[in-house]
Amino acid sequence: MMKTAFLIGGSGYIGSNILKVFLEKNKFEKYLVYDIKPLLGFEEYIDKGIVVYKNVDVRCNLPDIDFDIDPKETWLFNLAAIHREPGHEFREYFDTNIPGAKNVVEFAKKYSISNIFFTSSIAPYGKSLAQTTENSPLYPETGYGISKALAEEIHKNWAVKDKTRRLIIVRPSVIYGPHDPGNVYRMIKALKKGTFILPNGGNVIKAYGYIYGLVDSIEFTMAKKEKSLIIYNYAENPLLTLNQMTKAAKAKLGYSKPTISLSVMLLSFLARLIQIGSKLIGKESEIHPVRVRKAGFPTNIKPLYLIQNDFDFKYGFEKSLDHWISIAPEDFSN
Repeated sequence: MMKTAFLIGGSGYIGSNILKVFLEKNKFEKYLVYDIKPLLGFEEYIDKGIVVYKNVDVRCNLPDIDFDIDPKETWLFNLAAIHREPGHEFREYFDTNIPGAKNVVEFAKKYSISNIFFTSSIAPYGKSLAQTTENSPLYPETGYGISKALAEEIHKNWAVKDKTRRLIIVRPSVIYGPHDPGNVYRMIKALKKGTFILPNGGNVIKAYGYIYGLVDSIEFTMAKKEKSLIIYNYAENPLLTLNQMTKAAKAKLGYSKPTISLSVMLLSFLARLIQIGSKLIGKESEIHPVRVRKAGFPTNIKPLYLIQNDFDFKYGFEKSLDHWISIAPEDFSN
């Protein structure tokens, strides 16, 4: 019987980085990646049969396996989700995230797999001006946040049916790192060009987590074998305000162009004009009023579980930049 990792949605940014670290550390004997996106960069391991990729839509039943797994040592990682906001119709979040959760737990039942790791989101917390911990109530208000909260419950219902089952749910903040063209990288590129605009002066905390710190936290919580259910936030600790982040990035990377500050109200108005203009010429703009308003609202996420359990936060913002530059300098060359 083989100690196996199933990475559902494993071709994405978080999944491919988990796979990379786990392969380097020989954490499992075999890895099955199920995703509708192709898995890139692991051809050597695929050729050796250590990694198996299958084109799978999580909304459908997961395919049968043709080898014996060790159900007590095998893990199911549910990473699949529709998450971009805005970017999808309200119903689309439910059409994927709910059936996906149901199919994952049914697969676990079918093969008596004892361990599931589910990547949720901070979206179920909803908007809050106060600091948010794992003990904070959930007030999801978007299709993504509501669907993720419901998916958490589906996984919890699986876990409580058998005391030998283990469930870990992580609620990650904005994750960034090498080769990820997400919010933090867009900020860095805009700072270099002098086109980054701080909403309301940037005096808000926008929770962020470095990808290598997130993977560290996954290994850390998996090692807590005495816990049948763990729910934890992932954000770096301590966090910087958006204004402090921009200053740290400019100092670290040697960028000297000024950074503009405008009110969220004005930015939303300008974003709306840009969106209308883009539609008139048949293009779609990344600048969206909803994203602008989100950028100006705090997401002050405290990873209380990790703090209380003495997790080593290695990647504060400046240290994460040092690490990022050391392993992927090409990201900063243009």
